[in-house]
Amino acid sequence: MKARFQIDDDGRAARVFLAAPKANILDAAMVTELDAIFQSLEREQQLRAIVIEGEGPHFSFGASVEEHLPDQIEGALARLGGLLRRVAAAPAPTIAAVRGQCLGGGFELALACDIIVAEENAQLGAPEIKLGVFPPAASVLLPIRIGVANASAMILTGESWTGMRAMQQGLVTRIAPEGGLRLAVAAYVEDHFASRSPTALRHTTRVVRRSIVQALHEELPKVDRVYLEELMHEQNPDEGIRAFLERRPPQWARRAVTA
Repeated sequence: MKARFQIDDDGRAARVFLAAPKANILDAAMVTELDAIFQSLEREQQLRAIVIEGEGPHFSFGASVEEHLPDQIEGALARLGGLLRRVAAAPAPTIAAVRGQCLGGGFELALACDIIVAEENAQLGAPEIKLGVFPPAASVLLPIRIGVANASAMILTGESWTGMRAMQQGLVTRIAPEGGLRLAVAAYVEDHFASRSPTALRHTTRVVRRSIVQALHEELPKVDRVYLEELMHEQNPDEGIRAFLERRPPQWARRAVTA
């Protein structure tokens, strides 16, 4: 089991755990389990909040790099996109509780949530450019969250932001001191959601997520096609991923492949 969840005794909040520490890699097994969890939570109509967190010191190092090799990437993109659409259909506000590393596919999972609460020294980022590829879901979600200029800088450089910097840029809603994440999230849920009408929260989340839902249903499939039908026909993506797996510097091709 790589993911699990629990619902508080009063039924007001659910906690979903990425349960494969320390890296909490979003491989096929974990993504499938998370999708099933969120499908089951759709029936919990009394929820006021759903919190996603990583077990251990990190939220997630990201998706499985091995599953981004040419013979597996199409399935990996489809699974992650399906999970993100499932999260965006959750019946209550979703909160990504971030400590440690929150990178790649893990970062995209956080971006699909309504709110991010992070420890001040957490690291959030989309480093895919360093492997010769790009992050499809982050490419459509991050501009909605922080604007095109900031999103472009983050994705094009592969630079990670601390939780504090992410809050300054409007990506993170609340900062927690190191070791204080769980208390900060619990306080946020208690202050803002615990006493609210679950019906009002359910309908309001559906309304305020409209741009996110549209991006995941309409724009993400287009971006996935660019990744699969154009980028993956070049030499550099395969080289970047294999170099990472082989722990060596990549040898980039100087010219793009032409038809």
